[in-house]
Amino acid sequence: MKNLILFTAVLFTVACTAPTEAPVEESAAAPEKLHNNITEAEIIDGWELMFDGQCTGNFRKYGDTVIGKAWVIDDEALHLDASNKDDWQTNGGGDIVYMDLDGSIKEFENFHFKGEWKIADRGNSGIIYLIHEDTEQYPYCWMTGLEMQVLDNGTDSTEGHPDAAIYKHRAGDLYDINAAPEGAAKLAGEWNQFEIIVQDGHLTQILNGVVTVDRDLFDDQWRADVAASKFHEFSGYGTYAKGGIALQDHGDNVWYRNLKIKALATQITE
Repeated sequence: MKNLILFTAVLFTVACTAPTEAPVEESAAAPEKLHNNITEAEIIDGWELMFDGQCTGNFRKYGDTVIGKAWVIDDEALHLDASNKDDWQTNGGGDIVYMDLDGSIKEFENFHFKGEWKIADRGNSGIIYLIHEDTEQYPYCWMTGLEMQVLDNGTDSTEGHPDAAIYKHRAGDLYDINAAPEGAAKLAGEWNQFEIIVQDGHLTQILNGVVTVDRDLFDDQWRADVAASKFHEFSGYGTYAKGGIALQDHGDNVWYRNLKIKALATQITE
């Protein structure tokens, strides 16, 4: 059974097509991977490596079957190359979702999701979760999914993204719902470690070891907070207890790496 678990995990994470270049000679040593690794112990514990640093095969554009060409591999990171901006997004980009083996969006109810992100100067992006993919009703994944804000907050001497001046729109926030403590995010161009945990209707967001959000979902207080937010016009926002994971294209350069997710068992007993 242990070998079957390991084989299944490797099969899922290696979703690349065969290389078209000539094979490297056997005497040439492969470069050491510094990131996007997973241990045998992690696999046995239920973790999935979502991105291996070598291909984008586990992701596709929201509402599509393929990933846009603006999402590229850059130094073992999944990078949105926003050099060809199209309005507030990127030409050839778009929000991307983590998909299952059959190409459908992979959904989680109770989960622990972690990784690292890095944002460019004055950049904006987001990590969106509990997404319901229905492009006819919801053209964008943020119309249903919750978002951990990814942002250059700036400093006292440097200008960040304009959203940094807006309460509940800063890095680590539950976007437009809950504000993160000051000082949790690192500077633009530096790697930030994040964790998002949803367990039996309770949400915890963590940025660089700082708990930025700790609250219940789907209760009366949640519905009141949504009603007071910009999302009140989207009937499906924050209503799905099970959904997918996405990385946002907001028209700015952003990098993601070491993305892992673990499905959690329910802890509520009748």
